[in-house]
Amino acid sequence: MAFKRRDFLKLAAAGAGAAALSACGAGGMTRAGKAHVVVVGGGFGGATTAKYLRMWGSGIEVTLIERNPNFISCPTSNLILGGTRTLAENTFGYDTLRDKYGIKILHAEVLAVDAAKQTVTTTSGVVHYDRLVLSPGIDFMYDSLPNLRDAAAQAQIPHAWKAGEQTVNLRKQLEAMRDGGVYVLSIPKAPYRCPPGPYERACQVAFYLKNHKPKSKVIVLDANPEITSKKGLFTKAWADLYPGIVDYRPNNEAQSVDVATRTIVTEFDKVKADVLNVVPPQKAGAVADHAGIVNIDGRWCGVDFLTYESTVHRNIHVIGDSIAAALPKSGHMANQTGKICAGAIVSLVNGDPVYKTPKFANTCYSFVSDKEAVNVAGVYRYDAEKKTMLGIKESAGVSNTASEIEGAYAFAWANNIWSDMLK
Repeated sequence: MAFKRRDFLKLAAAGAGAAALSACGAGGMTRAGKAHVVVVGGGFGGATTAKYLRMWGSGIEVTLIERNPNFISCPTSNLILGGTRTLAENTFGYDTLRDKYGIKILHAEVLAVDAAKQTVTTTSGVVHYDRLVLSPGIDFMYDSLPNLRDAAAQAQIPHAWKAGEQTVNLRKQLEAMRDGGVYVLSIPKAPYRCPPGPYERACQVAFYLKNHKPKSKVIVLDANPEITSKKGLFTKAWADLYPGIVDYRPNNEAQSVDVATRTIVTEFDKVKADVLNVVPPQKAGAVADHAGIVNIDGRWCGVDFLTYESTVHRNIHVIGDSIAAALPKSGHMANQTGKICAGAIVSLVNGDPVYKTPKFANTCYSFVSDKEAVNVAGVYRYDAEKKTMLGIKESAGVSNTASEIEGAYAFAWANNIWSDMLK
């Protein structure tokens, strides 16, 4: 395969952090005094940014604001639905960021951002910043499905698209489902977080049903015209591993849901489920709205791709899933944009020139069974003419087939990126 794909995969497994190091050419210890950078969101993007700001800019004070006491990884969380992983295995603390790197950790909810005063108002008080980094992740758009807004409805019909209690809830519903029951997964139109994630989920639910409730079915109602990522690999997995179990139906966007009967209506179908799993359309996380930086399609945030500074407000940077870009909304990508952003902020604080030719990689693994996985990977570089990150065509590629060795690479990638952001 082009671009020495085997070497790229070894790099990804060996250390998720290596691919973005070219972005911090102007790095090193900051010459500025005590510049204060506040990072909101402790996921793949925010935690990485906070850590690398402290590693590359020792004179920068960093406060990480995260409402949850622990980080719960979405990558590998579908395995919880398949029954081969637990939520505890995907849960990590922030102690090392505080104790080793001197990052102040504030567990609080962000209520408002004042770009003029450079303040963040939280449930624990007001925090002033010199520069603000927002890693808001995604929130859901319930305009077309308003009866799924409230917690009671989501308890019955979970999205489970933010790993945590809803993941456990969905697993329990699958365990309680009768043999011969129907699990229905509704996928929104792209873009959404983790393009291959829904199809991996279909595999994991099918794996559980095949082994424990073989008379049951998986129906996938996809709002998109076709599988959005790794199409050939997923269709092969469904045919080879789960024949007669997975029923894939494209062009089926959810139009309404009857919560009481677990019935979903699309333009072409009306399907009643024993377990109904609706993933709503998505947009930038709420804190982006608080900051007034959502300016693309009413959903996403425009940025300068050399610094990830918002195109709306100075001194506010945005990374990860919330940015508007032709980039996958993935954990790996959030990690990489976090490093570019950290390196740029160190340069800006120091008064040094920002690195002009950033390049980074993305890779995404999907488990099609308990041990077998498939992979998609690519390298992206800054295009000075278009002022955005574009994929290098020769670098793009996918696995030849699902395999256990890819599964081993997947866990190596996960363990390394968790370490890269939190250890």
